[in-house]
This record gives sequence, structure tokens and C-alpha cells, in this order.
Amino acid sequence: MRKIWLRNPKQSWLTLAALGSLLAVSACSVVPKSSLNRVPEGQQNSGFLKDYSNLKANPKLDSDALTYVNADAAKDLRRYVAIIVDPVEIYVATKADEAQIPERARETVAIYFRHALENAVGSAYPIVASPGPLVLRLRAAIVGVDTGGDVAPMEDPALTAKPLPKAIVLEKVAVEMELVDSVTGERVAAMVDRMKLGAGAEVGTENFSRVARFAQATQALDQWAQRVREFLDVEHELSAEDADKADQSYRPYGQ
Repeated sequence: MRKIWLRNPKQSWLTLAALGSLLAVSACSVVPKSSLNRVPEGQQNSGFLKDYSNLKANPKLDSDALTYVNADAAKDLRRYVAIIVDPVEIYVATKADEAQIPERARETVAIYFRHALENAVGSAYPIVASPGPLVLRLRAAIVGVDTGGDVAPMEDPALTAKPLPKAIVLEKVAVEMELVDSVTGERVAAMVDRMKLGAGAEVGTENFSRVARFAQATQALDQWAQRVREFLDVEHELSAEDADKADQSYRPYGQ
């Protein structure tokens, strides 16, 4: 076996170390930074949904939410047996100060809302982690998050709630949501809900759900999640015509 000798071990070691440092710096430089989603100037919709053209008022809902349901019988919501809830995306208001809404602040709201969505829809569709036949994928975004004032000190010094630089205001946010087939990616249903449920709601700490002062924020997020569930429920119901057909075709066992 051929041996390779280094003429100057010390110099070679220094060369290798320098090369390693260069590679490390290069690797760090190509790591993508977390991008900030922002509502486009002059636009009401965020762009989270690729298509808003088919959204219409829904007489089945007691709200001004705009919805869409795929008319194809093969995409009927009643056919699906499970659901994946994707990580929630956050879109900040058009003129919000980016420096005052750090990534960890957006994450704390997104994580809570995803958990609220799972709680809201989980009893209708079991929550799963992997796509498959007859599995829905729920995509959701909170749109219009803005900045507020300074966060006041915690009432209870024993709380470990780490304060954010500025409070995050949820007062004017909307929720955009769509359900797609987890295998084909085809849209099954969608909803844009601009009802202002978060009047006075703000988030000022990383674990805001444990701080009484921010209970209004958790209640608003829970309500938005429940409205998604209400949309699923009304679209899951049989129409009067379909219910009549089902009754006529029903034959008790043995008849």
C-alpha cells in the first residue's frame, strides 16, 4: 500500500483548519432565513390562498365568511376519514414594523392556533401526521398581525413568561383556510373569515396562553378555530334532497 507523507505536518494542519473554517462559513451563508409574510400593499387578501375567485357568501353560516366547496362528488367532505393540520402561517399587517415582530413572536401565535385547530376539528376527523387516501390537509393562515405598545411587567414575578419586545395585536386579523386532498393536493374547500373576534386581544409573552392578561387572545384564537369547525359541520351535513334519498333507500336488515 502506497504511503503519503506530509512534508510539513504543522503547515498541512493549518491549511486543513483554514479550509474547514471556510467550508463552515460557506455552509452557514446558504442557510435560508425565515421569511416574513406580509399583506401586500393595497390588498385585502394575503396571497396565502392561490385562488380567491370562487369564494362566496355562505347562507349556511351565521357570519360574513366567504367559502368554497368543490362541487365534484368525488371530493365530498363526507368521504374523508382523517385530517392533517399543517403549521399555521402568519401574515403581518402591511405597515407593521418588522423589527418589532420577531420570529419567536410569530411562532408563539402560530403554534397556539394550530393546537386550537386540532382541538376543534379532531372530533370530526382524527388527526394524523402522514398523507394518504381519504385524508384531508388543513392549511391555515392568520392575516393582519400588527404591533402594539410596550409589554407591561408581569403581575406575578414567579411566572416564567418571557416578554416580547412589543405586544402583538390580533384585533384586526382575519383567518384564511383551505382543505386539500393530501394525496393529489386538489382543493376540497376554502374559507376566508374576516369577522373581528379579537377586539382588544394582544399577545405579550412567549407562553401567553398561561398568562391571564392575555386570555382574550386565546379566546379569540379558539373562536376562529371553532368557526372553521362550524364550516366543516355545515358542509358535512346532507342536503334536504340527499337526506330524502337516503331515507328512501334505507332498508332495515332482513327486509
